[in-house]
Amino acid sequence: MREQLQRAGNPIPRVIGIDEVSIVKGQTYRITVSDLKRKRPIWFGGKDRSETSMDEFYTWIGPQRREMIRLAVMDMWQPFFDSTRKHTPQAAILYDKFHVLRHLSGALDEVRRSEYARLESKRTRRFIKGQRYNLLLHWANLAYRGRTALKLLFNANRRLNTAYLLKESFGQLWDYKREGCAWRFFMNWWDALKWQRLRSYEEFARMILRHWSGIAAYCRPENRVSLGFVEGLNNKVRVIQRRAYGLRDEDYIRLKVLTMTLPLI
Repeated sequence: MREQLQRAGNPIPRVIGIDEVSIVKGQTYRITVSDLKRKRPIWFGGKDRSETSMDEFYTWIGPQRREMIRLAVMDMWQPFFDSTRKHTPQAAILYDKFHVLRHLSGALDEVRRSEYARLESKRTRRFIKGQRYNLLLHWANLAYRGRTALKLLFNANRRLNTAYLLKESFGQLWDYKREGCAWRFFMNWWDALKWQRLRSYEEFARMILRHWSGIAAYCRPENRVSLGFVEGLNNKVRVIQRRAYGLRDEDYIRLKVLTMTLPLI
C-alpha cells in the first residue's frame, strides 16, 4: 500500500472534498480530504473534527499547493469553514448537497414524531406508525406498497402531506444555473411554510439562509462538480472498518483509505 501511494505522487488538488469519519463507536472522528477531480482520497488524519485538526491538512499540503485549491466542498460544519477560509482565502466554498438534504430529512422526521405525539387515539396514529423510512425516501424510489401506505397517511394527515411535498420539491434548488433564480425559488419555498406550523422546517430554512453563499455557489458553472464521491467514500470507509473489525492499527486503516481508489500494483 505504501508503494501505491509513492507511485501516485504528491497530490496537487484543485477541488477538494472534506468530510469527517467516525472510526469507533462514540464521538471519535478523523477527517478525510479528497481530490474530487481525480476522485481519490488524499489525506486522512486529525484527532477529531476541530479547526485545529483541519489545520493539519493545510499544513501537510503546504503553502504552494494550498494556493492551487479553487473550490472546497464540505458540510456546514463551522470548524471546516473557518480553517479553509483561513488557509485558502482564494477558494470558493460549496456546501455538499447530500448533507443539506440530510438536515431536511431530519426536519421531516421531527414533524413525523411531533404528529405521532400530538394524536391521541390508536386509530389515528396507525397511519403514521412504521412510515419513517417511506417518508424519507423520494417518491420515485418508493415501491408500490410504500406509495400506497403514504397515500393513506397523507389523506389522514395534512401536515405530513405538506411536509413531504416541501421535502420533495426542495431538491430543485440545485437545478438552477443562476443564483438569482435559485434565490427566488428558495424564498417561494420558504413562503410556502407560512401558517403550516412546521417549526423544524422554519429552523431548516433559517439555517439555509445563514449558509446561502455556500449553497448558491453550485449555480456557477465552474463549481458544478460531482458531489456524490465524498458520500460514496464514507460508505467505502465503513466497509473497511467492518472488514477490519477489532483492528486497532489506525495507520493501516489510513493506508487502506488512501489507496482504495488507486490501481493495484
